[in-house]
Amino acid sequence: MLQPKRRKYRKDFRGSRKGKAGRGNEVNFGEFGLRALSAAWLTARQIEAARKTISHETKRAGKLWIRAFPDKPVTHKPAGVKMGGGKGDIEEYVAVVRPGKIIFELAGLTPEAAREAFRKAGHKLPFKTVFVERE
Repeated sequence: MLQPKRRKYRKDFRGSRKGKAGRGNEVNFGEFGLRALSAAWLTARQIEAARKTISHETKRAGKLWIRAFPDKPVTHKPAGVKMGGGKGDIEEYVAVVRPGKIIFELAGLTPEAAREAFRKAGHKLPFKTVFVERE
């Protein structure tokens, strides 16, 4: 499971997801990319599920880059716990995704194979995605 090795502070504020992705919004490494069309928190589990789908669909041909890293801790308090008593324990790590962010990149495949792999991976993600090619 993807998560940071160490952090300066253990717990984060929830933050804001408004606006478009200012960086990470172009295909820089591969030939094809999977772009997010809306904002969401992308969990480490969702990234791994999509990665598995892509590697299965491409039969591990070509090179895959994961451009989202879950570095934000999300806390939860157990059910039935009353107010107060501080912030809950860290449940999972998420990546903050804004519209326009490239989540995955692929190289060394035909456009049709990459498009199909990204289509299937898009079903594992909590937002709509679009297939993009490098300019």
